[in-house]
Amino acid sequence: MIPSSTTSLAMDDVHRSSDIVKVESTINYYSDGFDDSEDPLFLSDDDFVGDDDGAADALLEDIKEDEIDLLKQKQQDCKILSTAELRQRMEQDVAQVSSVLSVSKFEASILLRNYNWSVSKVSDAWFTDESAVREKVGLLVKTVISCGIVSNKRKIIICGICFESHTSDRIRCADCGHLYCEICWSIYISTSINNDGAGCLMLRCPDPSCHAAIGQDMIDSLASEEDRKKYSDFLLRSYVEDNRTTKWCPAPACEYAVEFSGADGIFDVTCRCLTSFCWNCEEECHRPMDCETVRKWISKNSSESENVNYILAYCKPCPNCKRPIEKNHGCMHMTCRVCRNEFCWLCLGPWKGHMNCNRYMERTDSEDKRKKMAKESLEKYTHYFERWDANRKSKLKARADHQRVKDEEFKKLSLSQDIPEAHFEFISKAWLQVVECRRALEWSYSYGYYLPDNEPAKKQFFEYLQGEAESTLEKLHNCVESELKEFLDVDGLSKKFSEFRTKLVGLTTVTGDYFEKLVRALENGLSDVNSHGTKGLEEEVEDCWCCDRCTYANPSSIRSCKENASYRFGNGY
Repeated sequence: MIPSSTTSLAMDDVHRSSDIVKVESTINYYSDGFDDSEDPLFLSDDDFVGDDDGAADALLEDIKEDEIDLLKQKQQDCKILSTAELRQRMEQDVAQVSSVLSVSKFEASILLRNYNWSVSKVSDAWFTDESAVREKVGLLVKTVISCGIVSNKRKIIICGICFESHTSDRIRCADCGHLYCEICWSIYISTSINNDGAGCLMLRCPDPSCHAAIGQDMIDSLASEEDRKKYSDFLLRSYVEDNRTTKWCPAPACEYAVEFSGADGIFDVTCRCLTSFCWNCEEECHRPMDCETVRKWISKNSSESENVNYILAYCKPCPNCKRPIEKNHGCMHMTCRVCRNEFCWLCLGPWKGHMNCNRYMERTDSEDKRKKMAKESLEKYTHYFERWDANRKSKLKARADHQRVKDEEFKKLSLSQDIPEAHFEFISKAWLQVVECRRALEWSYSYGYYLPDNEPAKKQFFEYLQGEAESTLEKLHNCVESELKEFLDVDGLSKKFSEFRTKLVGLTTVTGDYFEKLVRALENGLSDVNSHGTKGLEEEVEDCWCCDRCTYANPSSIRSCKENASYRFGNGY
């Protein structure tokens, strides 16, 4: 799914930090995540020697981060940034602009805010026309009124807002030189911070005719501690939200931001809090669906359109007031609750004097056709929605089960099998594979809903690919969910556990391969159906076969399972 080569993050800004490790990957989104350079199926006897407790603890700590590590492998050109790292980057950018342009840090901050925190854009504009830039952002070269008059602390000055007399040491002014007392300044700044939200970052002089910018130096000296914190938070939010290469993680209460280049048109990213989302639309990861179709599907699920379809399919209009009525009793005598009109449910004729309506009358109007189409549309939507929703719930359950297994069952398994928890990474990877594949299967059903009915070949092939992938996923999910339990209460190392490990690793690999092909085919719009036909692609999907004993995925070019051969001549556990 992800190309084996990676590209460097191309940025027009200098948002870098040497202590942030760039995430690169050569692993597919739906692959198993195992390193082919090592044998993942067996552990040597040395792996169970725990003489060096320090080394064992370090290894265990590393493996406990297996989920984060695997998710890092699945991203390219992506960096997760904490609040502290973001502030450090912001300060570095401000310091650089201040140094290059020979302006104060407060002025550099104003410049960057007005140019979406792009260092290169600020530099280009500044050296092209400094005067125009100053005029645009409110940085004045000369003050309107000389602030030198406030140097005499005994001088009495009238505030331009409250018109009260104050000594000059209680008067403040911005670069424009307009004089106001500290109390009015504080109220003005506090009102903007608490009422204007992020708009306080563009605060200007209180004088209506003046557009001089108010820098953070004024905020720090005149605002309360609470307001200073709010202003600082708004500044950090601006640094992330106005920057085209960074976004906040959409998870509730998460304070991490994600820096992403969007290389190769792949927009799935995962935060350090393990929340996966689409960088482009900020919905959850939805490959193989495109963002526009996802928007339509979510809108359809939340709209009233299906209620209308239900009314058309299962309700009839009152002959008198035309309000829709649903039949909820056995007899055909209907009474409208709105207009109290009584009529027959079958023929919609007046109930008074009604005898029977068993004689067939051919109808030529389009109402029956419209009702039939509405019913078919509702049934189609219900089919795909139920399966989409079921896999969504199964994905969430699998995610919770994975955490429970790591927190509780790994300890029991370690005691029963006398194996360190560090060596259960293959179980965690299997659960992660289940979560990823459930997500892909979830969105494949919305893909199927929008698949045109006039392309039966594509629909047939889509259902074949989806069915094969779903079948392998169910085997993997059942294995990691149910078969693991039999080893929790067994005393001593079990030979069957070695076989279980081999089976689970094989299923993880096979499932990843199937879903890789499914996602790739759907992202290509099932275009190969037109050029090769479904048979050719079915053969592509079946380019490996699973051993009946260990479910290892063997290439179609060999006839005997090479893992069974390895197991016969190996020591296992």
